Amino acid sequence: MKVSQVAVKTGVSPYAIRYYTRIGLLTPARQSGNGCRRFTDADVKHLSFIRKAQKLGFTLKEIRTIFEKSRAGQTPCPLVREIVQRRVVENLKQLEGVVALQRNMERALRRWKKMPDHAPDGDTICHLIETHDRHAA
Repeated sequence: MKVSQVAVKTGVSPYAIRYYTRIGLLTPARQSGNGCRRFTDADVKHLSFIRKAQKLGFTLKEIRTIFEKSRAGQTPCPLVREIVQRRVVENLKQLEGVVALQRNMERALRRWKKMPDHAPDGDTICHLIETHDRHAA
């Protein structure tokens, strides 16, 4: 298959397919004579795996490592579990930060609705932001 055919079959852009090929995640055979790359069903399967792994938060570097372990006959499963476990912890921390930010912004909006607008007076830029810390609870 040509890049365009693989793109239609998988829904992945030709640009992404070429990029994955350039960085070695896909390894299509070169056609003798014209040097064009020919993708096989195995390449389509690898592409599907790449997309599934990305949806789980794996980076391309991590996906490469998974492929390398698999090609070497080693199970990548312990590594996969470790990466996802680490990401779950990281995501929870980020989520907690986003929730705290959201609450802070909602409190500010409630207070700001009661406050009048003020023109800058040389000492202030925006009194809503500048008085925020004084009222934060």
